[in-house]
Amino acid sequence: MEKDFDLWNVHKKLIENESKKILFKEGEVWWCAVGINVGQESCGKGGTGRRPVLIIKKLSGKNCIAIPLSTKQKTGSWFSEIKIQGINQCALLHQIRMFSTKRFQRRLTTIEPEEFSVIKEKIELLLDLSFHYHQDRSPGSVGNPKSA
Repeated sequence: MEKDFDLWNVHKKLIENESKKILFKEGEVWWCAVGINVGQESCGKGGTGRRPVLIIKKLSGKNCIAIPLSTKQKTGSWFSEIKIQGINQCALLHQIRMFSTKRFQRRLTTIEPEEFSVIKEKIELLLDLSFHYHQDRSPGSVGNPKSA
C-alpha cells in the first residue's frame, strides 16, 4: 500500500486550524489523528488517519506524551498488552511521542490504575529511565554511569 502524504497534508492543515479546547488526563485513551508517517512509524487508518493513543504524561493543556495502540498482538519488551473496552490491544511502547491535543477526536476510556502503572514501568525499562541507574551518575555527566 502506498502512503498518500498529499492527502494527509490536506487533512493536517484542517487539524492545525482547530480551536477546540480538549480536557484530558493521564491514563485516558483517545482517538487521535496520528496521520501518515514515515518508515516504520505507526500510522493512523481511514480518511482521518486515526488510531487510539494512551496518554502517558500531560505536558500542558495542549500537549502530551502518548503511546499509539494497535489491535495486532505483538510480543517483546517494546510492547505491552492492554484491554480497551473488552478488546485486547497492544501498546506500542517504542512509538512513544508528543501529540498536540488538536489531533484528539474523541475520548474512548480510562484504563485501570494498575494497568497504567505496568505500562509506565515497562516504558521506564525500555527507555532505561530508572532512578537507580541515574543516581550513580555525577551531576552533568553524559553516557554510561560510573562503574563501582
